[in-house]
Amino acid sequence: MGQIPLKDSASAKQILIFPVITRSIETGWSFGVATSATFHIYKTDTTTRTSNMQGLALYSLKKQFIAAINGTEYFKNERYILNEQISYSSFPDKFWGLGKNSSDSAQESYTFKQYYIYLHLMRQLGNHCYVGLIYEMQKVFEVDYMHNGIFDKQNVAGRDPYLVSGLGVSFSYDNRKEAFSPGAGTFAELHFTHFGKIIGSDYDYANVVLDYRKYFTIYKHQVLALQGYFYGDIGSQVPLRSLAALGGSSSMRGFYSGRYRDKNELVFQGEYRIPVYRRWGTVVFGSTGNVGNTFTDFTISDMKYSYGAGVRFAISKKEKLNLRLDYGIGQGNNNGLYFILGEAF
Repeated sequence: MGQIPLKDSASAKQILIFPVITRSIETGWSFGVATSATFHIYKTDTTTRTSNMQGLALYSLKKQFIAAINGTEYFKNERYILNEQISYSSFPDKFWGLGKNSSDSAQESYTFKQYYIYLHLMRQLGNHCYVGLIYEMQKVFEVDYMHNGIFDKQNVAGRDPYLVSGLGVSFSYDNRKEAFSPGAGTFAELHFTHFGKIIGSDYDYANVVLDYRKYFTIYKHQVLALQGYFYGDIGSQVPLRSLAALGGSSSMRGFYSGRYRDKNELVFQGEYRIPVYRRWGTVVFGSTGNVGNTFTDFTISDMKYSYGAGVRFAISKKEKLNLRLDYGIGQGNNNGLYFILGEAF
């Protein structure tokens, strides 16, 4: 994997452009190009964290195409922070039905195309606390699935083309020092988003997300990272691509993203990160979680688990931007290899 660094010392900007080979359970091997830019909006502001933006275009051996831009911009003294995600995907995918007990044998293939926009502007209140406004839009079209199969039998909302549009508010606390791979600090965020016909949505529902992360430097730059995550949908009809989806490259690694889907998801995960030599490092991780139609569906005895280990290579040592190679093993016959830019959380 090659990279072309372009650096402007006057404005402390660094741009990396590199060909990409990635792998995940959902896509298999993918090939494309990525860019990563790190910068300070105000070059004299040394107390503000480094802003970042990444661009990615990938085509997989499973005939999936993804193009995405995401980033975080920190304005002067971090009075304002802007997060954005913009993407297009054409994606053959898999569906096992709704619920935490869906059977492996229920698997059906379907395809869809999607535009997605997520904008989150936060205003600092003081003491690392922020209040924010959220806009989220998702347009799903050219949906192709097996008729009279599990989609129709379970009357799954969103099996036909649709658009959802929502506005939300957030409250967060963030005292982490680094943007990509924090060595210490706390991140906590609660946000509520409502999707309704008054703002152009085909479905009327809401979701609540609670995300708590804690980072500890243990010994000689070794880091223990912990996360608790809850995602909940409120409404009688929530479209397929807005449901909670267990698994993926960032949570419950080893499970296919969406192997279990329902209105609610609860996950706890931990990761121990160990520097080894120069730009190289290693990690071990574990997680437990599940999905449910209501919060009362979560019981300790039903929680699923996954675990694994991985290797890290810092493509930007100063900013702690890592390539990661992880192998996750999930409960049952779930396992997979991930080769991706950036930490899981």
